[in-house]
Amino acid sequence: MLKGKSRSILIPVLAVTALGLAAFFFLSGNRESIKKVPVDSSGPSSAAATADERPKRKVDLFFLRDEDEQLVREGREIVADAASPAAEARSILLELIRGSNAGLLSALPAETKLIQVYITKEGTAYVDLSREFVDRHPSGSSAEIATVYAVVDSLAANLKTVKKVFILVEGEERETLAGHLALDRPIAPDYSLIAKD
Repeated sequence: MLKGKSRSILIPVLAVTALGLAAFFFLSGNRESIKKVPVDSSGPSSAAATADERPKRKVDLFFLRDEDEQLVREGREIVADAASPAAEARSILLELIRGSNAGLLSALPAETKLIQVYITKEGTAYVDLSREFVDRHPSGSSAEIATVYAVVDSLAANLKTVKKVFILVEGEERETLAGHLALDRPIAPDYSLIAKD
């Protein structure tokens, strides 16, 4: 009879003791192991900061001067990427499409989209542009020549790997841009179109 009573008392005592030990174990652990990191919402995001810290380099873009229809240099900064000339070519072309900061005429229509850039081992840059490159282009042989050589010279002058440029529209070859200058072959740069002053 006593044995039964002592068992019925012992079980709850052991249960309470076990619960107490468990609570002590979990509550007395190192509370500093998980810390909240304060979030600074006033500063730029880490991705933006990383982008801003990437090394830059200066390049020369070529835009059209209205009075004499010559190409004029305009300096610009792009993100430097010596390991990827195609990435730098893309940045150069996007800046060219963005237009002049000095009031010069843009060689490419602002609506033009850059689809793809690829540079072969032989040094030919394939530049694929959207249909707006053709559809929104002003007519005239001078405008056509300026547009083509603004692209070709901007790439070749800034990238040692680029010897010639092949311009495509929506992935397709074209005979000409507007009827005057052949686009069905890679085009070498022509720096004689650049203003000397």
